[in-house]
Amino acid sequence: MPWVLLAASYLIGAIPSSFIGGRLVRGIDLRQHGSGNLGATNAFRVLGWKVALPVLVFDVFKGWFPAFAFPAWDGVPPDATAAGGWAYAYGSAAILGHVFSPYVAFKGGKGVATSSGLLLALAPWGLLAGFLTWIALVRATRIVSLSSIVAALIVPVVVAFVYGIGPVFWLCIAVAGFVVFAHRSNLKRLARGEEARFGRKAGEVPGPGVQP
Repeated sequence: MPWVLLAASYLIGAIPSSFIGGRLVRGIDLRQHGSGNLGATNAFRVLGWKVALPVLVFDVFKGWFPAFAFPAWDGVPPDATAAGGWAYAYGSAAILGHVFSPYVAFKGGKGVATSSGLLLALAPWGLLAGFLTWIALVRATRIVSLSSIVAALIVPVVVAFVYGIGPVFWLCIAVAGFVVFAHRSNLKRLARGEEARFGRKAGEVPGPGVQP
């Protein structure tokens, strides 16, 4: 049963909400506009906040729901050593699904919102610290990628203080590493001083290949 739920977690995480929003609202393939990324940030830049907000909420839900609900359904005894490990595995599978979605040729987003959902289920204080860091940096720099990377790196530090060095801490280390890896192209543009800043007019649809 846990393996069935693990596969379900991946497929739930893989639901491309921003791609669906682009098709329904504008009849476009979001992969061909803005940054080409299927995440809430690109949805905001290309489609506007009315589409991006439900995309963001659903992407967070995709990470939260498997980690929160599936451990109660997998038949693993609550006091078993593996019970917590399955919760981590379900959430991690959802993140992988979001980044590598089989529904859209294994394209996806950067996994930040879905990772936030996993943290909401397992380490809410770490999520709060990461969210406040992200907000502060976006306001200061208007660079979403940099803010996301720094916020992801802050989370394990806070988790270590609040929850101690344990499975949740190591999960946060893994998630932070994955977020950094997913933003590797952004890091290259940051190093060249070419990374886009947040502030494109909502609803504007850039042409293919144009950075947001």
